[in-house]
Amino acid sequence: MELLNDMALFVEVVKAMSFRRAADAIGVPNSTLSRRVTALEKAIGLRLLHRTTRRLELTEAGQIYYERCRRIVDEARLAHEQLGEMQAQPSGVLRASFPVDFANIFLAPLITEFARRYPAITFDFDLTPRAVDLVSEPFDVAIRMGEPKDSNLVARLLARLPGHLYASPGYLAEAGRPSHPTELSEHQCLGFPKKGGWILRRREEAIEVQVKGRYVLNSVGMIKRLATLDQGIILLPKEIVEEDVAAGRLQSILPEWEGTPIPVYALTETRLLPAKTQLFIEFLREQLAK
Repeated sequence: MELLNDMALFVEVVKAMSFRRAADAIGVPNSTLSRRVTALEKAIGLRLLHRTTRRLELTEAGQIYYERCRRIVDEARLAHEQLGEMQAQPSGVLRASFPVDFANIFLAPLITEFARRYPAITFDFDLTPRAVDLVSEPFDVAIRMGEPKDSNLVARLLARLPGHLYASPGYLAEAGRPSHPTELSEHQCLGFPKKGGWILRRREEAIEVQVKGRYVLNSVGMIKRLATLDQGIILLPKEIVEEDVAAGRLQSILPEWEGTPIPVYALTETRLLPAKTQLFIEFLREQLAK
């Protein structure tokens, strides 16, 4: 048992890369922490850390040992939490990273409902387009649209959201309403920068249309806003534009045609998740399925 405790202390030191910061975080005296890690090195007969007055560095053996220890410590922590959560509501801080526009437009009401269900959970959200580092940064989960690029992360598919075509009444009054996807090549279309055109499907039929437009953007919110200002046709999931459609700012066009579904993933650094994170992922999957 003492070996397991020392492994947990070693993991905290490596996460902080500082004895003092680790000691402050877990409430153990700095001298005790240093002594226990030294005892651990003696017990296994290998140096795990290079210590200097300015920094700590993992040895090769230390890096291997840390990866194994971290998993063991995580499993032990989760076992403890899951037993405790049989008697109490999940609690703690849920740290999550979201795409800016998707969070503002669509996730906000879902998050509000989740917070109502689990009042003991607090939230620390980061809305950013950048790919956060789930290994070195303190995030429990990242929600991303599109296929994940980092194969080292655990990706859980939450939903696939098909795109639909929309335009403002003003744009359609001026440019006309297309009656077939091939006519989109003659219209102003708003979209993300990418090669190729829009692929639209109607049951078993598929058409790729080369679209053009004056605007190329990387923001869902900006694409939607420009469409409401009569600037062109957009291809977005209905969940993103439903408020504008209900308010009459956008109208559905060619409703029987769908764009390639956009996958939405929950990305985590490990499969071993505390209850708060697991519940959040399952809640989003349930809501997006509706």
